[in-house]
Amino acid sequence: MNKLIFNNKKQLYNLLFKCASETLSELAMDKKYLGAQIGITAILHTWGQNLSFHPHIHCIVPGGGLLPSEKTFKHSRKKFFIPVKVLSRKFRGKFMHNLCLLLERKDIILPTGTDFKALKNELYSKEWVVYCKPPFKTPENVIEYLGRYTHKIAITNSRIITVKDNRVYFK
Repeated sequence: MNKLIFNNKKQLYNLLFKCASETLSELAMDKKYLGAQIGITAILHTWGQNLSFHPHIHCIVPGGGLLPSEKTFKHSRKKFFIPVKVLSRKFRGKFMHNLCLLLERKDIILPTGTDFKALKNELYSKEWVVYCKPPFKTPENVIEYLGRYTHKIAITNSRIITVKDNRVYFK
């Protein structure tokens, strides 16, 4: 999947945002979970802890939403209002459906040698990981969390040992 995303960054980064926001919004509107319209702050993060290419979206949602008919705020339950398995499966379905549409329209290009049918079967056979944290305690906690992902670089200067022959060596 990483090669596919790396070769089609604009289209697939947009797809990550689209599917994440639609998944959260649709499930939040479901009365089973909240029955309200939520706001979303989403941030693209393109590397994992080991600095490998690992595109994913961080989303912050308020602890509730606006009731469409009454224009009042409805608080979510104390625990996160949508189960992670529900989020994961809905997101995977949306992402895969839209990925297939992009391929049909030839809006993205498969990496050389990629068997899309095999890739699709593999991606559907796995549980996709959605991680949800409990609500932030204060607005300051929200700002601190956002700051970590919007103003942080992958490799700080203090980790760079040397740059030699077009390679960066770091600890």
